[in-house]
Amino acid sequence: MKILILGVNGFIGNSLAARILEEKDWEIYGMDIRNDKLEGCIGNKNFHFVEGDISINKEWIEYHVKKCDVVMPLVAIATPATYVREPLKVFELDFEENLAIVRLCVKYKKRLIFPSTSEVYGMCPDKEFNEDESPLVLGPIRKQRWIYSASKQLLDRVIWAYGFQRGLKFTLFRPFNWIGPKLDELTSDPEKEGSSRVVTQFISSLFLSEPIRLVDGGMQRRCFTYVDDGIECLIKIIEDRDGRLNGEIFNIGNPENEATIKDLAHKLRELFMNHPSTKHYKKHSEIIEVYSKEFYGEGYQDIDFRVPSIKKAKEMIGWEPKVDLDTALRKTLEYYLESNLK
Repeated sequence: MKILILGVNGFIGNSLAARILEEKDWEIYGMDIRNDKLEGCIGNKNFHFVEGDISINKEWIEYHVKKCDVVMPLVAIATPATYVREPLKVFELDFEENLAIVRLCVKYKKRLIFPSTSEVYGMCPDKEFNEDESPLVLGPIRKQRWIYSASKQLLDRVIWAYGFQRGLKFTLFRPFNWIGPKLDELTSDPEKEGSSRVVTQFISSLFLSEPIRLVDGGMQRRCFTYVDDGIECLIKIIEDRDGRLNGEIFNIGNPENEATIKDLAHKLRELFMNHPSTKHYKKHSEIIEVYSKEFYGEGYQDIDFRVPSIKKAKEMIGWEPKVDLDTALRKTLEYYLESNLK
């Protein structure tokens, strides 16, 4: 099997590539603007990497869509601060550039495995979000925070339409707060692309002894999924030989690992303070509360909870997550401690 992974240096991309090369005899063709997370992949005879940008290297992409069996476009801006400050940039990359790749899959009759997002559910009132039945509820237009969710949702609908009208073979997956090694770069700047996720924002603050900032009190609840669990599910999706998963959407999350953002901050701070390698720290981060208007700007709006139903993934894929929240946080933190405190 030949797999094209665009955004192969990203969190999901590099983790997926490493697992495939370790366990399978599949060939991977990967593109990204950097390769700093691919040290375990480069040099492998089944890994072919080119440095490039999906908005520029269109001929290379078309050639490799034609050449490969499975196409996985994993490139997107997923930084809330960017949604608020540069919504057009989010739409142009996340929707327009990815739509061009979807159309190539239609043209060459290639199987598409596409990352939707848990954000498409928005402010859905359901206690658990069901892929096929839950309503997708977004906020008002003037809250440009929703541009990411709206772009992703529209692309989901376009992919579905191409399947319905043109026979596109596709599977959509919706990750719910995946965490683990190589999650993001450590930086205290929430606007920097590649540093968007809350866990790495908090770890950055711990390393710098800066305050951990809880937006609007940190009472928002999220379900965190360890990356190894998520990648296991993705590989099972790729392995679908008989087409059972064609036209399906799957939540990939861990509903057992629900916690408030405030809980998350305290858990990470305690793990950090009690780790042997941080004994030299004379000052540790305090945990403070900030308003979302101050942290993100006027166009931000948040969601109180986001819990996936994974019944469908259990029944159709035979998958369920195994790693509990405390273990997932410890493994994630230990990766950064080993990488940054050598």
